[in-house]
Amino acid sequence: MTGRGERFDGKVVLVTGGTRGLGREMAGAFAARGASVVVSSRKAGACESVAAELEREFGNPALGVPCHMGHWEELEALLDAVYDRFGALHCLVNNAGISPTYDRLTAVSEDLWDKTLAVNLKGPFRLTALAGERMKAAGGGTVVNVSSVASIRPDANWLPYSAAKAGLNALTEGFSQALAPEVRINGIICGAFMTDIAADWDEDETAERMRNTALRRPGRAEEVVGAVLHLAGEQSSYTTGAMLRVDGGRR
Repeated sequence: MTGRGERFDGKVVLVTGGTRGLGREMAGAFAARGASVVVSSRKAGACESVAAELEREFGNPALGVPCHMGHWEELEALLDAVYDRFGALHCLVNNAGISPTYDRLTAVSEDLWDKTLAVNLKGPFRLTALAGERMKAAGGGTVVNVSSVASIRPDANWLPYSAAKAGLNALTEGFSQALAPEVRINGIICGAFMTDIAADWDEDETAERMRNTALRRPGRAEEVVGAVLHLAGEQSSYTTGAMLRVDGGRR
């Protein structure tokens, strides 16, 4: 991890789902560029461990706060913890998500449907509303929503997830209007990335997805960083309500 590119010195960045996979890579990228990073996920131990790692590696203050994205009252407590420690929030990255699978559409239970939409859509809505209101009052801020190619290329195996992420795309544009001009809201549409969850992928299904991807391979976790940093920083100062595809050219 290098410190090249736009700096975030003096900025406070909250990354949900920040203890593993793409979120962990994003958290490290912000910390490498001078930010005080808050990482959040459901497990307190993982949050505390990653925050300690960031402080040791980069020397900036970091904070780990456990939070379930589907529980609204925990989102308020998460933001209170950020402001109690740092007194500000300059960037929110809504990265946390779940994508449970199922054998057939009639096997999708009400509980699976509700959990999928709660984490991927309800939580980001509430957290963006709460954080955005404070950012707007403070005179500025950015939000980056992490969506999925499933939101624009829905598949029978991912329909609850696809619906939730399509809703997140809509929230991105809607919030960009609601919180303007002080706060900018943008999103990235991620394709397949090689993170720890890749161990559970079906080999045949993955091979088919790669045949339908221009670059013919899944992405590496570090390859999402440039897009997130760009949308979070001042180099994208005239960009809001945009969705940037980082999917290797998925058809």
